[in-house]
Amino acid sequence: MRLLHTSDWHLGQSLHNYDRTYEHQCFLDWLVETIVREDVDALLVAGDVFDTSNPSAASQRQLYRFLRQARARAPHLNIVIIAGNHDSPARLEAPVPLLEEHATAVIGTVPRTGDGAIDLERMLVPLRGRCGNVKAWCMAVPFLRPGDVPRGAPTADDTTDPYLGGIALLYQQLFDLARIRREDGQAIVAMGHCHMVSGQPSQDSERRIVIGGTEALPATVFHDEIAYAALGHLHLAQRIGQKESLRYSGSPLPMSFSETAYQHQVLRIDLDGHQVREVTPLHVPRAVQMLRVPSQPAPIDEALAALEALALDELEPECHPYLEVRVLLDGPEPGLRARVEAALKGKPVRLAKIEPTRKSVAAGAATVALSLDQLQQLQPDEIFRRLYEERYGEPAPPDQVAAFGELALPEAE
Repeated sequence: MRLLHTSDWHLGQSLHNYDRTYEHQCFLDWLVETIVREDVDALLVAGDVFDTSNPSAASQRQLYRFLRQARARAPHLNIVIIAGNHDSPARLEAPVPLLEEHATAVIGTVPRTGDGAIDLERMLVPLRGRCGNVKAWCMAVPFLRPGDVPRGAPTADDTTDPYLGGIALLYQQLFDLARIRREDGQAIVAMGHCHMVSGQPSQDSERRIVIGGTEALPATVFHDEIAYAALGHLHLAQRIGQKESLRYSGSPLPMSFSETAYQHQVLRIDLDGHQVREVTPLHVPRAVQMLRVPSQPAPIDEALAALEALALDELEPECHPYLEVRVLLDGPEPGLRARVEAALKGKPVRLAKIEPTRKSVAAGAATVALSLDQLQQLQPDEIFRRLYEERYGEPAPPDQVAAFGELALPEAE
């Protein structure tokens, strides 16, 4: 059986106020073609389908159009989707009665029976082959909040965090059920949207998951007999604990300029009976380029010269590259944006971000802490002067002190 693992689509995301519908559609179109070309049997989407819990109608149409097209092009395809921390579990599950008719399982919430017990049966999804026979069992676990996890029986020397312990118990209960259900030659795969111990996050683009002082989960939550664990949340594709079978696929699009150099991908997993035979990265083509100019922060004149020398191909507006300008400043530069825009005038590029970096100022004498009484006696302009000198290592220019004074004046009654 052949699986395709992807996650963190973040449909509806904008990059510094630029709409990314075109890029997401290019990815989804490529994904449909990849499913057909690679003859995929099951698609696993490990959370963060949408960028917000209240996605736009256009983003939802993108998802459902993709699901319809994927099933039309590959009628045998199994699809399993779990909710991530960005998704609204209830919203994601709303069309389940319709999707189930098309071999699409969506697990947004942790389902419960009438007596409040976790309905493990609904979280264990059979993956069927072309003839309708079960080839594998998928433990589909969405992003878990404290109220979602079961409570284990505490022991006298139990020091395990209740949240971590609950997650481990849930995966163990699901695995035990899967082991009962599976027959010879059937694999067990798992899905999860979480931050694993040793997982490397992106610098600017991931929302931290911190619950009860706990953020990262140990690899031991996945039993050694699980053939493959398809993870979501971290945008950088990576193995956990150097295990080939425990992986993040990463996001298909760069979510910030910190991901510009990433090779975004989906993962093809080939199962041979109950084991993984091979895991193959399939790199996602980038529909819109992301540029950082200069490559390292440079003084403003050098940065402007680099922008003026920038040679770009003429493309349709939706394909214009995103640009981050990286400038090294000695002090405030009020006209910086106007100068950058002038250097880019007429160029087919979208100015997304100007990233100023301040030159480091040598530490002087230790600043004496002020008491509350002393702070209350300081006037706003004195606070401004102190902050400016602390940041830039020299007295604030008179014109800027005067400008601050105008801003700080109370409004006339």
